[in-house]
Amino acid sequence: MRRHEAGAGSTDRDAENGWEVAHPLGGTSLGGVRMAGFRDRAAAGLDLRVLPQPTVVVVIGLGGNPVTVESATGHQPMRSLVAPLSPGPARIRGERVECVEVCLSPRAAYALMGVSPRELDGSVTALEDLWGRHERRLHEQLTDAETWQERLALTDEFLRKRAAGAPSMSPEVAAAWATIVARRGRIRVGDLAASSGWSRKRLWSRFTAQIGLTPKRAAMLVRFDHAARALRAGESASNVALACGYADQPHLHRDVLALAGCTPGVLAGSTTSAD
Repeated sequence: MRRHEAGAGSTDRDAENGWEVAHPLGGTSLGGVRMAGFRDRAAAGLDLRVLPQPTVVVVIGLGGNPVTVESATGHQPMRSLVAPLSPGPARIRGERVECVEVCLSPRAAYALMGVSPRELDGSVTALEDLWGRHERRLHEQLTDAETWQERLALTDEFLRKRAAGAPSMSPEVAAAWATIVARRGRIRVGDLAASSGWSRKRLWSRFTAQIGLTPKRAAMLVRFDHAARALRAGESASNVALACGYADQPHLHRDVLALAGCTPGVLAGSTTSAD
C-alpha cells in the first residue's frame, strides 16, 4: 500500500485517496518488523505497481475479497501474499481492500518466513503456499477481530511465536547488509568481504543463502530504492542519477528498466507499495 504517516497507535481517517490507516500501539515487539492496517474507506479500488525494495512485504487480506496479482506468469487471485526483495514486474489490483501489511527487514524475513530467501525471490507468492494452515488460522482471527488494535496485536503475537527458535542470520551477513544500506548501495563487494573477514567467495555464498540476493544485486537494489523515491518525489532523472551514484542517466535508465520493468518517467508517476 502507499504508506501514510501517522503516530504510533493512531488511526488516520483522512489518509490520501480515502484509505484508513492504523498503526500499532507502542510499535511491534520484534526488531526489523513494521506493520499497519489498511482499509479502502472510499471504495476507490487498489491498483499499484509492485517494486523491488529493501524489505519483504507480507499482506494478510481480511474478509473474502482477494486481490489480483498480474505478473509475467499471468493473473492470479490471492487473499494474502508476500512480495520479496526483488519480485519482478507486477501489479496488484483489488476492490474494497482491507488488510494488515507487515514489512520485514531481510534479517527478520530470514527468521520468520519459514523458507529459504532464495525461494522468495522472483515473484509475488500466495502466503498460504508458504504458511499453510497457520496463514488460514491467522486470517480467521484477524477477520473476526473487531478493532485494528486487536488485529495488529494478534499479528504481532503470531510473529513473536514464529520467531521463537527461528534461525539467526550470521553476524557477518547482517553486518554486510547493514553496510550496504548505510552506504546506499555504493560499495564494492571486495570491500564488504574485507570488512567481514571472509573471502569474497564465502561472503557471496553465505550472503546469497541468507538474504536471497547476491551482494552485488543487493547493492543494486538499495541504490535503486533511493533512486525510485527521488524520482517519485519529482526529482529529474539526471539529478537522481548523479545523486544516487549512477555512472550516467542511461545507467539509471537500464537499472530501473531491469528492476521495475518500466522507464524512470513511468516510475516517477507510479503508485507503489514502498513507503
